[in-house]
Amino acid sequence: QILLSRLYSLFGIQSTALKWFESYLSDRCQFTSVNNSSSPQSQLKYGVPQGSVLGPVLFVLYTTPLSDIIASHSVNHQLFADDTQLQKSAPLSEIDNLTKELCACTDDIKAWMTENQLKLNDDKTEALLFSFFSSSKPAAISLPDSITLGCHNIPFSYSARNLGFILDSELSMKKHVIKICQTAHFELKRISSIRRFLTEDATKTLVTSYILSRLDYCNCLLMGAPNSVIQPLQKVQNFAARLILMAPRHHHSTPLLKKLHWLPISERIKYKVACMCFHAINGSGPTYLSELLHIYTPSRTLRSSSDSRMLKIQQYKRKTHGFRTFTYFGPYVWNSLPQDIRQCSTLTSFKANLKTFLFSQYFHSS
Repeated sequence: QILLSRLYSLFGIQSTALKWFESYLSDRCQFTSVNNSSSPQSQLKYGVPQGSVLGPVLFVLYTTPLSDIIASHSVNHQLFADDTQLQKSAPLSEIDNLTKELCACTDDIKAWMTENQLKLNDDKTEALLFSFFSSSKPAAISLPDSITLGCHNIPFSYSARNLGFILDSELSMKKHVIKICQTAHFELKRISSIRRFLTEDATKTLVTSYILSRLDYCNCLLMGAPNSVIQPLQKVQNFAARLILMAPRHHHSTPLLKKLHWLPISERIKYKVACMCFHAINGSGPTYLSELLHIYTPSRTLRSSSDSRMLKIQQYKRKTHGFRTFTYFGPYVWNSLPQDIRQCSTLTSFKANLKTFLFSQYFHSS
């Protein structure tokens, strides 16, 4: 009844369409069937049919008021299915007020969920505190070690998984890289055990599916990362190249990557970031990225600057993290591309020209 009321009041679904939903949600039963034997039927009084096409959509519509509640506390948030993330930033001197605001927000979320027959899992909630200092931490500032959620005290974790990517409190990305390398090496050992039975093309297909897909997943979050973070991933890619071409262990990897026409890890990151910039500039990317990029306008008109599609690079005082932001690294990579690539009209031609440029630039210089 709550969902039907919400469909009517918030989304304007009425008359016949509303009756369809009422028929779809009412008088449902569930049972388990194994080997032609079925359990007694149990009536479904709450929720939506599990595994249904409409289930996820109806859940998102049901939890729509949650965004308004969070926004009323001036807290940034992201919703992904039943996963809710809150983000709030403040100067270190106001860290106590920040935690109080987050606690007040979570209290209202919990109250709303209770009213709407939902449960906020305190034991599954994770809290992460990102703190950055220009040099050493000031002695007068003490960082909290936990945050209160309802009756539960949740300690701040060092790292947390977010849609498959592991974020740590220092944003060093080292823990994610370690996890990727462990998984990739496990898969490489499995493939190497049957390599002698496989053709080169079959091995390349397996490596692309099991290894390169992991190296490329969310790799744009590694933009601007130091070489100590990128190098372990590069070693995995080198290992994979030697496995495909059956090269000796100590064989130099550069000619192998060139033969396979693979971009190294650092260039694959640039490739992903450049594609994100292309989408953002041409209006095909998400709004939250498009709003971060601005076309560079010179103080005086130059012939070389006409229709060059250069981006304004945001400057930061703290190079450690500032240079790793999309507002700096994205325009930096984009502006380094030749003008003819920046002016490509289609994504297909842009990707083809971009890979050719990055490939020739890296291997001609190495």
